Amino acid sequence: YLSLSFLSDYRLNMESGDNSSTAELMSRYVSLELGYGVPKDGWRICLAHEFKEKRKPFQAKDVSLSNIVEHIGLGVRYLKWWYKKTQIEKKAPFIDMFRAIPLRQIYGAPLGGIGGGTITRGWRGEFCRWQLNPGMYHYKTVIANQFTVCLRRGGQTVYQQVLSVERPPTLQGWNWGYCGEYAFYHALYPRAWTVYPLPGQNVTLTCRQVSPVIPHDYQDSSLPVAVFVWDIENKNDYPLDVSIMLTMVNGSGHKDDKSGGHWNEPFHLEKAGESVSGVLLHHCTTVNPYTLCMAAREQVDVINSQYTAFSPKGTCGVLWGDLIADGRLDSPTGSSPPTQKGEVVAAALAVGCPVPAQGHNDLEFSLAWDMPNITFGSREREHVRRYTRFFGTKADAAPSLSHHALTHYRLWERSIEEWQRPILQDSSLPPWYKSALFNELYFVVDGGTVWTELPEDSDVSGGLRSEDGGLPAQPAIIKEYGRFAYLEGQEYRMYNTYDVHFYASFALIMLWPKLALSLQYDIAGSVVSCDPTERLHLMSGRNSPVKVKNVVPHDIGDPDDEPWQRVNAYLIHDTADWKDLNLKFVLQVYRDFHLTQDTQYLQDMWPICQAVMESEMKFDTDGDGLIENSGYADQTYDGWTATGPSAYCGGLWLASVCVMCKMARLVNNEAAFQRFRDILDRGSAAFDKLLWNGQYYNYDSSGQDLSNSVMSDQCAGQWFLRASGLGDGQFQAFPKEKICSALKSVFDLNVMSFAGGQMGAVNGMRPEGVPDHSSVQSDEVWIGVVYGLAAIMIHEGMLEEGLRTAEGCYRTVWERLGMAFQTPEAYCEKGIYRSLAYMRPLSIWAMQLALDTSQPRDQAPKTTTTPTDQAPQTTTTIQTETEGEPGQKESQDQGHIP
Repeated sequence: YLSLSFLSDYRLNMESGDNSSTAELMSRYVSLELGYGVPKDGWRICLAHEFKEKRKPFQAKDVSLSNIVEHIGLGVRYLKWWYKKTQIEKKAPFIDMFRAIPLRQIYGAPLGGIGGGTITRGWRGEFCRWQLNPGMYHYKTVIANQFTVCLRRGGQTVYQQVLSVERPPTLQGWNWGYCGEYAFYHALYPRAWTVYPLPGQNVTLTCRQVSPVIPHDYQDSSLPVAVFVWDIENKNDYPLDVSIMLTMVNGSGHKDDKSGGHWNEPFHLEKAGESVSGVLLHHCTTVNPYTLCMAAREQVDVINSQYTAFSPKGTCGVLWGDLIADGRLDSPTGSSPPTQKGEVVAAALAVGCPVPAQGHNDLEFSLAWDMPNITFGSREREHVRRYTRFFGTKADAAPSLSHHALTHYRLWERSIEEWQRPILQDSSLPPWYKSALFNELYFVVDGGTVWTELPEDSDVSGGLRSEDGGLPAQPAIIKEYGRFAYLEGQEYRMYNTYDVHFYASFALIMLWPKLALSLQYDIAGSVVSCDPTERLHLMSGRNSPVKVKNVVPHDIGDPDDEPWQRVNAYLIHDTADWKDLNLKFVLQVYRDFHLTQDTQYLQDMWPICQAVMESEMKFDTDGDGLIENSGYADQTYDGWTATGPSAYCGGLWLASVCVMCKMARLVNNEAAFQRFRDILDRGSAAFDKLLWNGQYYNYDSSGQDLSNSVMSDQCAGQWFLRASGLGDGQFQAFPKEKICSALKSVFDLNVMSFAGGQMGAVNGMRPEGVPDHSSVQSDEVWIGVVYGLAAIMIHEGMLEEGLRTAEGCYRTVWERLGMAFQTPEAYCEKGIYRSLAYMRPLSIWAMQLALDTSQPRDQAPKTTTTPTDQAPQTTTTIQTETEGEPGQKESQDQGHIP
């Protein structure tokens, strides 16, 4: 078999530590310096690297003629809708098919915690991607935002350099053009390091970037702040005085930087025996005003100075000369006047210290942004961000945020290191996986993420209260931990897109389980609500209601409208008839209970699960216990038609019915158990009869020419059963031998027969070994699907196959295509990609769950749900997971309940 020969090669490569593609990213690095405290694992790239492959976004010209003919009605209707949205309403489309974001191979780890807005720095050091207004991105490199180093010896400046490889046409009074061959960037999210050996100076700078993204922490993880720690290593035989200067524009490169009324002021804050000082940059827009804050801690032998306001136009020679004169800045006192319309203002903060001969010292900066009160695009409601619970809503928190960051970042780092250490020290895991696992987490923060407090007058129950089989108006978990939402993608602008969250949710439930449960309560409340407003759906051309009762919504809204209030921004299909959404809710409910043992959650969700399963029953049109797809793309593969029972939706259905049996037992509902047990028995028989072909499950049962395509995602139902501690014994939906055979077929065909086995798994493959080109999605690779596929392979004992399958995606995205910190939804074998910075690849955390739960029983888990994350146990009729079922494994034994 093809896979056997591969696996022996893979073992050899693992044993020899094959890092050829990593070496390519560092091939132009000419220094021997490795920096201070830079970890071994992570994503590393020389600042002079240039990616050879330049891909284009998916566009209409990439659609085959047959698909164009099939979807011509969609195209016409979309064009009309797009024109109305952009030209008449002056709004941004939730998906803009005409203005895809071009690939910029520049991004590094984003700054900031969860839900307070983000500022992304590129791996060359630029400030280049901004999401301060919730969910709305703009991609502008602000060239004046830079770090500059000044070296002084014996009272004279001997070296002053902007730490940037750029040579911009502006700011000509500054010394640009640092040689990128002397520096490298290293990311292990939520930290990153840039190492700058200074040519000819015998000095190496290491900038460490720290953001407060800490698992199981619901306070500091919400803070909109980051810290930069500069380690300075002086290898000379004489001491030096070293200053680092940070310059920042009041704004983000957006047109409102020139709207006028913005102003800067210096500040000093002393609290608990620690003092910080810096500059506040007040950005006074009409909508969502905010304050940027540059700050440094005041310490013995450290000199802080600032230049409160300067114009980042012309040469800026005065500022440069001020620093070069004595290594510090001499600013006029007081605040700057408000800017005039058309005027831009910036500020600078310099921090200096002595560095002994053959010695080290370090300097600390913080960058904070305070936008406590936000409105979305409709401007109808004001929301307050999560961090205001700890720092207030008065828009005066920037100094306190900076003080807190500078006095607590070492504690953050200790927590981050304790979390990451077991995985990083596991020699059985390949280096690429360790990089992928942590760096893909960027999207939890930089997915247009919002984390808000629940307003006092909110009712999330959808109008159906607990006593009537619904939810509390204000569930305790949302009141305590707030509301959480993240985008399907930076280009696909819909919050909490549920068919995609199904894959991504592993990161939340494993690392911030309270946010995962909060999101589930919001979805559950939306399930029982309805919006009868009729609207045109673009694929079918038919009018239908925005939201139907007892159906899971596709999403909870567009940030350019009013999320939570108006759901289902997606209007290509009428998702009330999608086959996967309801099932994905049920599967997540039980998986979340399995991992948290929160019995109140299970009790609250049980009636909602019953309601959505009742709605789903109508799709079993022939009463054989198995649902049928309706002859269009009625699931997450919304461009890939399925007809009749299908491997994907049929498998999710059987897994959901199995989970309903399990939950019925836990809530002591014997009638429900017997009902779903009967459906499971009949449905499993029908699934095997209609779809199993002896080697794998056919794509669908339509009998059409391509119905026997091999779908990479055909075992998604079994994946979730395994992740929930099920899939064997009484709670089994699929025969293990058939799952293993199907996975082997996927590995041999979708992985190893595609792109030389180097690019992950293609969604659809023909049995003869060529990709299925029947749709715009069947011949794509979906990175998040591949990570989920790798997880089920690991669950089923196919560890090496799972790792190889996932490795192809990581190498392609991060090392070949230059898509670091913007992992797309999809790419094809050649030429194109689709939807940069996408939610689904967070599913890599499902691989870690599989690794955790597949290890020998006497080993401690690598990733756990901590005691502080568990909800207090309430008095209910819910049994523990193993009561009355001696064959089932307890959740604690699975390594997730301490």
